[in-house]
Parts: sequence; structure tokens; C-alpha cells
Amino acid sequence: MSFDWQLINDSITDSDKKALTDFINEPNQRFTNGRRVREFEKKWSEWLGVKHSVMINSGAMGNYMSISIMKEKNNRSRGEVIVPAMCWVSDVSSIVNLGFTPVFVDIDFSNLAMSLDNIKKAHNGNTVGIVLVHLLGFNALTDELLKYTKENNIYLIEDVCESHGATHGNAKVGTFGDISIFSFYFGHHMTTIEGGMVCTNDDETYELAKMFRSHGFVREASNETIDKFKKEYPNVHPSFTFGVPGYNVRSTELNAVLGLEQIKRLDDNIWRRQDNFRTWISFLDSEKYYTDYLEEGSSNFALPLIVNNSDKLLLDKVCKVLDDGKVEYRLGMAGGGNQARQPYLKNYDFITHDLKNINYAHNYGLYLGNHPELNKIQIVNLCEELNSL
Repeated sequence: MSFDWQLINDSITDSDKKALTDFINEPNQRFTNGRRVREFEKKWSEWLGVKHSVMINSGAMGNYMSISIMKEKNNRSRGEVIVPAMCWVSDVSSIVNLGFTPVFVDIDFSNLAMSLDNIKKAHNGNTVGIVLVHLLGFNALTDELLKYTKENNIYLIEDVCESHGATHGNAKVGTFGDISIFSFYFGHHMTTIEGGMVCTNDDETYELAKMFRSHGFVREASNETIDKFKKEYPNVHPSFTFGVPGYNVRSTELNAVLGLEQIKRLDDNIWRRQDNFRTWISFLDSEKYYTDYLEEGSSNFALPLIVNNSDKLLLDKVCKVLDDGKVEYRLGMAGGGNQARQPYLKNYDFITHDLKNINYAHNYGLYLGNHPELNKIQIVNLCEELNSL
């Protein structure tokens, strides 16, 4: 049976393209980091439920900005950052490239996220922050975890790149941490082709984010921040005062135009993905595949599939069914599985705790695309074929 099931279908519509061409054809147009970027930041903050959002060129650079801001806020250039070994490469590369040591901990299968117990085992006097990754659309938060980070003054970074619209309680994830990161890459819940957002409710973090986005320019910040630097550094030209060691990760106006169009469809997109996920775990055979995922609050970027009982033969059969049916998938779950195994870390120090579940998912897990164009019949038919193996 052929399914022609891609990781993601083309989510840029004719109306999106018209909005882009209309914008391009307007006379005397500014094309970088201008009015449309600010408009999209405002819309995104309203949708998410945060005070501040700063649009950047990718979610990956959001990882670098969040670690950089943590470094500034904590006034520490060394220390340990707790991170799940199952994540995206930039969750880790940002830590090591900015001088910190990643401490890899295990996940819980139910939401593919770090448990509080595993975080507690890794936490010590060297801990500066936690990168909490909401993987594949699952909510990684608990009330106990939030209480623990607050009581222990641990900087909490929420990576929500794959989980737009996931919730914890009555609020969206990405509104609880000191800072949060979103990606608008082509394959995610909505797209600006390339693009991302860092979000916060903290005014100082917002000022730092605007500076880090644009070379470290103080002139990107508020008048109060500009005046502060003028007084403290009177011998530096105000227009060329660099307050932090920043990047150049500004967005173009074109990306923001797409974002303003796509956000109109985001809630419906999320609802369809949630419905697909419910169908997926309802029809899979729980004897052969793990199905006890956390459904509440999820907003699934992808459909996870973990083979039970270390059954390599069954996994091989699953891959053959998917290949023959033209169903696109990725082995190892998110990011290719266990990041602690990756060669990019060979010259860096890192710490690992017990990674039993991550290693199992690395060897016996994969994910399929989940997008609004999928229909229930497609999902049920594939489940039945997988169940028959």
C-alpha cells in the first residue's frame, strides 16, 4: 500500500505568496528587521501569552541567544547546564561553544522529556541552568519542576521549537521559563521558511535579547538602556556602543510577512495535529509499540513510534513497510537520538548520567511526519499494517 506520506507537506499557500508579492511591490519598502517584524513580534506575544518576543533568523540561534543571556544574567562564564541527551544539536552546541559543560540526563518515555528525579540527580553547586526541551510536541513541564527551579535559583530555558501550542495547565508552554525559544523552520507547526523567536516576561532579558540579536548594539534597546550606557561609557560613541558580545541574527521583513499570514492558521493546524496524534496512539498495537504517551497538553510536531521488547526484527519490518509505502520517517527519534554519541563533542567535556531510555529510543525508535493534510483513514490504515507485522 502506498501512502505518499511526507514529513511535512508544502505549508506555504497561494495567499501567503500573494502577501509576499504585495509586500515586495510596495514602493520604498524596507526589507530587513522593520515594521513587519515588530508587528509579528506583537502578534506572537499575544498568541503565546508573554510580555516580550524578539524575532530572529532561526530557532537554533535562539539556543545561542538564550545561553548567552543566561551567561550575562548569572555573571558566570563557566558551569554546568542540564540538558536531555535527546534533543537538537544546537541545544548542546550552544552550551559547549559558550564555555559551559552539558550534563546529559535521561528522558521519560511518556513525554520524551527529562523527569524531575533525573534533574535532581544531576543538580549540584556547579549547575547554572536547565535546557528543558519540549520534544516532538509534548509538554515537558510539571508544577514540581517549576517549583524546584525557582527554589534553587536555576535558570530555566524552554526549547519549544517543536511544540507550538502545547500547554501546561491553562497556559502555553514557553511562558513559564526565564526565556523560551521557538522555531519557524519549514517543517514545524508554522513557517517563515527560516526563522525563530525568543520570548520572555522579564524586561531585562528582553533588552539583552534585542542587543544580542543585532551585533550587541545598545541602540537596539530602550531609551533607558541607551541612557544607562551613555552615562557609564561616556568615551564611546553612542551610535556604536556594543553592550554585549552579540550576533547578527536579525530577521528579514519577508519572513515576518509570512509569519503574519501563517499565524492566522496556527490554531487550526495545532488542532488537526492533536487529532492525528490521538488517532495514532489509539490504533497502534500497545503490545508491539509504546503507546502510553502523555496526551494532555500535547501539540505534536511528529508521530513517535517506539518498538517494544528490543525487537530489532520488528523494527526492520516497520522500516520496510514505511519505505515500501513511501512514508518518510527519521530513525533515532528527535535529532538522530542520543546526542552524547555524536562526533561533534569529541573535543569537549561533557557529563552523562544514566541514559537507559534515550539509548533504547536511539536504537528502537523513530518518528513520522504529522501535518494537517493527513486524514484519519491514512493513519488507521498504516496502524493496521504495522499491527499486522
